Formats: sequence, C-alpha cells, structure tokens
Amino acid sequence: MTWKKCCSLALVILLTASLLAGCSTPSNTAKQSEKVLRYSAGAEPRTLDPRKSTGTPDTTIEAQLFEGLTALDAKETAVPAVAERWDVSADGLKYTFYLRSNAKWSNGDAVTAHDFVYSWTTALSPDLASEYAYQLYYIKNGEAFNKGQVKAEDLGIKALDDRTLEVTLENPTAYFLTLLAFHTYYPVHKKTVEANSNWATDVKTMISNGPFAITNWVHNSKIEFIKNVHYWDAGKVKLTKLEFFLTDSSTTELAMFDNGQIDIGDNPPTTEFSRLKKENKLVIKPFLGTYFYSFNVTSPPFDNIKVRKAFSLAINREAIINNITKGEQKAALSWIPPGLQDSKAADFRQIGGNFLKDNDIETAKQLLAEAGYPGGKGLPPITLIYNTNEMHKAIAEAVQEMWKKQLGVTVVLANQEWKVFLDNRHKGFYQIARNGWIGDYADPMTFLDMFMSDSGNNEAQYKNPEYDKLVAFAKSTGDLALRQKALHDAEKLLFDDAVFAPIYFYTRPSVIKPGVKGYIRSVLGTLYFKEAYIE
Repeated sequence: MTWKKCCSLALVILLTASLLAGCSTPSNTAKQSEKVLRYSAGAEPRTLDPRKSTGTPDTTIEAQLFEGLTALDAKETAVPAVAERWDVSADGLKYTFYLRSNAKWSNGDAVTAHDFVYSWTTALSPDLASEYAYQLYYIKNGEAFNKGQVKAEDLGIKALDDRTLEVTLENPTAYFLTLLAFHTYYPVHKKTVEANSNWATDVKTMISNGPFAITNWVHNSKIEFIKNVHYWDAGKVKLTKLEFFLTDSSTTELAMFDNGQIDIGDNPPTTEFSRLKKENKLVIKPFLGTYFYSFNVTSPPFDNIKVRKAFSLAINREAIINNITKGEQKAALSWIPPGLQDSKAADFRQIGGNFLKDNDIETAKQLLAEAGYPGGKGLPPITLIYNTNEMHKAIAEAVQEMWKKQLGVTVVLANQEWKVFLDNRHKGFYQIARNGWIGDYADPMTFLDMFMSDSGNNEAQYKNPEYDKLVAFAKSTGDLALRQKALHDAEKLLFDDAVFAPIYFYTRPSVIKPGVKGYIRSVLGTLYFKEAYIE
C-alpha cells in the first residue's frame, strides 16, 4: 500500500469517526418525541438561493424549505401548492393563479403574488446572472428582459392583488404547471433578500415558505431543519426535525447507515452492492438522467469534431456499468434517456434510436488519425476534471485507461472540490469534465434547451444557430408532430457535432431503512419529506 493510499484511508476513517461522534443515536423516547429523519445529502450546497442553484443536492435541500405555486405528487403530476387553484385561457397563453390565504413565510409574513413577481423578475435579471434564467423564458418577454431589451414592467407577470397572480406566456406550454414546481420558480422573501445579499448562507436570514425551516448549518458537515409551524399545510408534516449530513464520501455514508446514524443515503459504494442486496437494504429506483463527459468545444484539441467523436467512441460503456456502477444502469448511446413520451404515445428514446456504437475502437482510431493525431501522436496535454466522489474517480480512471490503451492518448485526471469544480465547468476552464444531467421536468426539452447558445447550463460552450433554431421552434409550435420532429432532429445534431460523450442512463441506488415511509422520490432526482415518517 502506497503512502498516498494510507493517507486517504486515514482521512476517510477520521471523517467517519467525526461524523459518527457528532450524531450519536438518541434514546427511543427522544426519537418518538422528536420524530427525526436523517439523510445523507451529498456535498455542501453551492447555494440555497433557489433562483441561482443548479445542483441536485441543492434542490433536495431547497425542496424542504421552499414551495412554488404547484408541487409534484408521486406520479410527477402538478398539484396545487401555494396556489390553491388556477384558470387557463382558451389559447393557453394566460394563467391566473389564486394564492392560499394561509400561505406564510417561516417568520409569519404572508406569501403574496408580489413575492412571485419579485422572485421571477430578479431570477431573470441579468444582474443576478442565474444559470437557470432561461427556464423562465416561457414567460412573455422573459428572454428579452434577461438580455436587456425590455424593462421589468414588460414581463408577463402581474400581481392583480395580494392573492392573484397573472402570468402570460410567449407560447402555449403544455408542461408549464409542472415547471412551476421547479426551484427556479420558488418565491424568495423580498425584504430579507434586499437587506442582505448573503441571506442564503446564514440560518438567521433563511426565511422560507416550505414545510420545514432551517435551524442550524455547520458548513461541509450538517444542516438541521424543524417543522415550519407557519406552513399552510403543516398538519400533514409528521416529522418534527430533519438532519441532512453533508459528505460526498460513499464510504462514510455507508458507515453511518450501518451504524444507524442515517435513515437514507443516496451514494452507497458500489463495492458493497452485493452485500446490501442480500440484506435487502439496497433500493434501485428510476432516475431521469444521463451521466456524461462534457467536451469544451472551444478548447484544443476538442475544438475538432473528429477528436471529440474518437474519444466518445473509444469508451466501453458496458464495462463501466458491469464493473463499476453496478446499479442496473443502461449504456447511453444517445442523449435523452428512456421514460419520456413521444407525440405518437411511444417512448421518445424508442422512436429516436441510438446515435453511437459502444466501444467502436476501429472508427475511433480512424477519426483520430484523420484529425491529425494518429495513435495519439501530437495531441496537446489533456486533463479530465471530476468532483470528489469514489465512483467518479473510478469511472475517470477506467476511461483514462481505455483512451490510453485504445487510442494511445495520455490523459491527466484532476479531482476538484464540488464548488470549485462547478465554477470551473461553468466558466469553461476545462478540456473534458465529468457531468450529469437530471431532467428538470418530464419532457425531452429539458435535455435539449441546455445546449442552446445562450443557456446558462451550456458548459460545452457549444454554439450552433441551426440547433438553436430547432429547439426554439420546438418550444413555440403548437403542432405536436412537427415539435417531435424538431426535438429528434436537435438530438441528432448534438451527435453530429459530438458535443459530449454520454456514458450511461442513471438509476438511483440508495440505502433506506425499512421503516421510512411517506416520502416522495421524484424521477427527476428530488426527495420530498413533507409527509415522511418513520414507523
């Protein structure tokens, strides 16, 4: 064992010990009185401002604290939340939402239509620089306002009074009510936000409107919540307390689970899957997402399409699934995962088919040679970045070896802390980057509009007017058949241009205590503990 491995093991042991020491199991009496659920939430969130967040871990934390006009039920259907009801105009362009009279913030203030106007307007403001601003482009003049072409008063958002919100869209959008359950559409407390630009980092200023309120945040360690007594539907909240532990170590997470210190963990080590399955502790659920490697298409040598295609084709996806992930994933030979419906009432993926051949070494070698790098000779130094996580590391090492063996290419791996990693990826400070995309809503568009030229999530730095035109048309047309054709054509273009290297379609392997009930796990990745309880 090398000294580096010894040090790494020692660090894991120390981290595990410190976390276990900090969360000793309370007595049975205390458990019954407090009704506490403990969850391993992953890495420290980059932000808990719902207008600015992008990561799945951040979203699950925010889902306990905030609530939009609608929420998602167990069938991914939009149901009334802050809005008790709504009307939709015959042309599908105007929505009128009627807010609940008992909707309140965690400090007791009323949640009003003006809060939504403020929140959505600031989310669209170029000054906030929200990466998800484009998710509000469905609102009339949303994109124009974000680009500084119109004023805030031109937006299709109006508070008719404290409890009535009128929203006008650019085009009819069948999934708009589902979108409203997404975190970018959550309200924020105007007075608090305007008083402190860092409001979302301090529990003293984290005013929220969801089923729970934050009480303690030990950064990079733990977040604690209590039941929000001001929440309009507090009667359905059975838990008195939530504890979210912040660790991106799967080894630490499993140690905590095995020792009874957490009730749910979403990052168990794959090396333990066999044991966990035998013990009936491993639960594998659908997860609407794709694990992939982003290419920075502006950074040499990945500004060359043939190089990008060669690197993608030289990945043995089945080997990664069988030997590393082991969670019943499927090899991703396309971009949009199964589970979304085509206009023909068939699965979008089934209709679209595949765009890649897995482990196509001969074609990969030929393309690399045509790009001017036969056998990898002449390639500039290449670095692949990934965020701290045992599985990401294992996959990166496997792909590194595949590229070395099959293409003669040497790739350096760089492990980065979550916030640094996200920042570098977003700014394009990379050549190849570990990536993953989970749908924001149940429509193929959620996987396609992220690669539009002006999307805040277009980390590949990809710009293609033809692609933008296809996606914009799919967003605006009312002809479902033409819309689906545009969506399929757009997906094909991503592969023609080799924007990324898809690896597998996600599943969600988790460890869950048998007595945990009542929670909702969205296929989109978010956990909702509003009605959760422990038997």
